[in-house]
This record gives sequence, structure tokens and C-alpha cells, in this order.
Amino acid sequence: MSRSQVQCPYVSIFSSRDYDFACNMGFIEKSVEEDEINLFNPTILDRLSISHVAGLLIRPLKSTDYDKGFLVLLSQLTDVGNVTKEQFLNRFYSMKTADGYYVVVIEDVNSGKVIACASLVVEQKFIHNCSLRGRLEDVVVNNNYRGKSLGKLVVSIVVQLARYFRCYKLSLDCVDRLVPFYENIGFKRETNNANYLNMRFHGENATEQSHL
Repeated sequence: MSRSQVQCPYVSIFSSRDYDFACNMGFIEKSVEEDEINLFNPTILDRLSISHVAGLLIRPLKSTDYDKGFLVLLSQLTDVGNVTKEQFLNRFYSMKTADGYYVVVIEDVNSGKVIACASLVVEQKFIHNCSLRGRLEDVVVNNNYRGKSLGKLVVSIVVQLARYFRCYKLSLDCVDRLVPFYENIGFKRETNNANYLNMRFHGENATEQSHL
């Protein structure tokens, strides 16, 4: 069956024009057998040096991960809200078509649940000869799987992805107590350039929890 013959069951979530564009550009690759879509091409991960762990599957976020506890996992990091499956899929396809979003997850193959994740967001810049900048976002490991170095594993994959896409740098924001964790992986606080400021417009009371 060709890609043009495959019908996405969630087409109504966004406009048909956007869906047709995504299919024509190859952003959406439907898996007929499994009835699911990868956020990004999984073969990219095959080109990286990844230490695989028995019983765990390292892969891109999929359109079916709403039912595999992805948002429940994120709720151990920060406030997620009452996100419906339709909202999840709408955001998934938006990220898929926009490109530049690489959410890596670790699935426990025995339970079928997503138990760790981290995201690489790639920004296109005019500076540094129109280079790319990477941002590490939303790193969390399920409470029951902590202490197994899975946080270090999933972050190291994002670091490799940033290098793969030739980002000129990879940056992150974190709470003070997690600075040593990231420094042990190779991140550094730059002299005279380690300030963190933000302006919150929503969720002023949301707090980042311990999540590694």
C-alpha cells in the first residue's frame, strides 16, 4: 500500500490541506501494520552510538504514545493539564509537520509503557552562518525506574542528535539541584553567561519536580 493510499484516522484534527502537505513532503510516514506514526525518522537513531538496555526500547515518540502513558510520565516533571487524546494528536502532528522536534522515549517492552523521555528542539538561526541551535527539554524518568542511569542515557542520545544535526551548541534550563547531574554529562556553565531569566504567562504556580 502506498503512502497516498493510507488514511490517517485523525485527519479531522487539523486541516486537510496541512495533512496533504505533510504526506506529500514525507513528514508523515504511516506504519500500516502497527497503525502508528513516528515523530521523526527512526533510522536516525540507528546512526548514533546508543547503549541499549535489555527489556527497554529506545525510539522516537509515536502517535500512539498517549495510550502508553507519555503524558503521565511528563506529569512527574511538571503540570501537564487535562490533555485529551485529540489535543495530544493535534500537537503531535503540528510538531511533526513543523520539523525540528525530536522527542526520544524509552519504552518498557514488558509493560508497554513509556518510562523515560527527553526532547531536542532545533532552532534555525541567521547567526553563525545560518547555523542551528539545540535545546534540551522535558527530561524525565519514571519514579519506579530512577537510579538506573536512564536519565543519563536519554540525555546522551539528545546530545548525539544535536551533534548529528550539527547544532553549534546545545543548551538547557534546570533547577539548581540538577546542575551537577548535567555537568557530569558534559554541560558547562559559561563564565559571565550563566544567567537564567524567564517571563511566565501561564501556569505561574507550576513547579518542576525532581524527575531523574
